[in-house]
Amino acid sequence: MFDKPAGHDQYLVKDEPYYELVGDEVALYEAAYSARMPMMLKGPTGCGKSRFVEYMVWKLKRPLITVACNEDMTASDLVGRFLLDKDGTKWQDGPLATSARIGAICYLDEVVEARQDTTVAIHPLTDHRRTLPLDKKGELIEAHPDFQLVISYNPGYQSMMKDLKQSTKQRFGAMDFDYPTEQTEVSIVSKESGVDADTAGKLVQIAHRARNLKGHGLDEGISTRLLVYAGQLISKGVNPEAACTMTMVTPLTDDPDMRDTLNAAVQTFFG
Repeated sequence: MFDKPAGHDQYLVKDEPYYELVGDEVALYEAAYSARMPMMLKGPTGCGKSRFVEYMVWKLKRPLITVACNEDMTASDLVGRFLLDKDGTKWQDGPLATSARIGAICYLDEVVEARQDTTVAIHPLTDHRRTLPLDKKGELIEAHPDFQLVISYNPGYQSMMKDLKQSTKQRFGAMDFDYPTEQTEVSIVSKESGVDADTAGKLVQIAHRARNLKGHGLDEGISTRLLVYAGQLISKGVNPEAACTMTMVTPLTDDPDMRDTLNAAVQTFFG
């Protein structure tokens, strides 16, 4: 066991996140972590990638630092920068540097949203070097032995302009995620939202119909996350049709015809 660096405990996931096992993903990830292999999680929006990461860091008892990537994120946002305060100039580590120092699992969510010149900053940490150069500070961080980098993205949603470079992709092991099987998804929706299995089943059936429209008027199908939102509203006494419209129709599309199609699916089960 290695000594816990300062700040370690504040990043721990203290309560077990709810996660339904789908296959051998837990065992595969544990093996990857034992080798400190950088990991890439690929799958549609809201299918459980982030929840899986939270569950695994809880299971492994490792700290987690999550970064929601966006197109305005610079390498300095990720690595660190000098800041001015009343005492002068001081260095502030970014989330990647902090993770490398304390041995956290650093999770870059939707990494392809970041600029490619920013993602290049992760390269030295994802090969045999396991180092992070802080050029502005003149320091080379050697990653803590427990450090691991995990990235996620939705490959079906990205344009070619936003895909990862091969030089980045080939630094990672990868796991595919998708929406759960019907039975598993019903269990997740019921457990997470508090609705009964029959209501959860109806929500899942609506989602299946919407997912068949992906590429035929919808950019994305209804995620498991949105099904949980709908169930939470229903469990609070909201009319099921209104709950579904609010969480499973309006967020997905502004196209009147597509909304009519989705609302028709809702009325089939809750009308």
